[in-house]
Amino acid sequence: MQFVKVDDAVLHYQVIGGPENGPVLVFANALGTDFRIWRDVIVRLVGKFTILTYDKRGHGLSETGQGPVTIARHAEDLAAIMDHAGLGSAIICGLSVGGLIAQQLYIDRRDLVSALILCDTAAKLGDTESWNQRIATVEANGIRALSASVMPNWFTAAFRANRSEELAGYRTMLERQSPRGYIATCAAIRDADLREKARQIGVPAICIVGDQDGSTPVEMVAGLAKSIPGSRFEIIKGAGHIPCVETPERLADIIAVFTGGLENRVTLN
Repeated sequence: MQFVKVDDAVLHYQVIGGPENGPVLVFANALGTDFRIWRDVIVRLVGKFTILTYDKRGHGLSETGQGPVTIARHAEDLAAIMDHAGLGSAIICGLSVGGLIAQQLYIDRRDLVSALILCDTAAKLGDTESWNQRIATVEANGIRALSASVMPNWFTAAFRANRSEELAGYRTMLERQSPRGYIATCAAIRDADLREKARQIGVPAICIVGDQDGSTPVEMVAGLAKSIPGSRFEIIKGAGHIPCVETPERLADIIAVFTGGLENRVTLN
């Protein structure tokens, strides 16, 4: 395990080596998860990239810190980890809030972003009322009070019926996150609006969504794709909000095809 202190928080990350001078692929995970959600995608891509995964501030083995948490703060953390690891420019793959972090990293540190893979995300997620309600629920009753309603958004009915052991594991992952860290990132999502900035993205981008995503529906992610100049859009059949768990082979295939074509793409920067 690898750790680095960024300002007021120790953050947990992992670098998996790849070909010398080869491409770098960075994974940023969803709210209420840690970087283990990417495992079944990574095992299909290892050896082709240098890979970075990490637990964002307030999740997994990473501390929350004492200061306010914003999407910009999350992007600064990722930049600090990448700088610490000496990774340079990378393909950033972000899921849900990880997609917001990926977009913000492009805004703040374009030198670190060669392409974007934006999974089940948007430039604006939810509204103030819904996030305040979620925060109030966790403050009053803990994350467990949300987990029963979150699972149908994360996973399809087929997954919940046929893969009950995995469902129990990911529900436990959610419930074991730091309530303070979870609340802090809920507030960061609530306050983030990158819709104008998304129109200025000038690197190759692909937006991907599960056809049964209950958190960021197909039309929402399609809207993000339309707003990013020249971006691609893919729908994964039989997946909810977390296709890296439910359909990792399909997501890995999409990533491989997209990244395989980057050498022939010209960015707008």
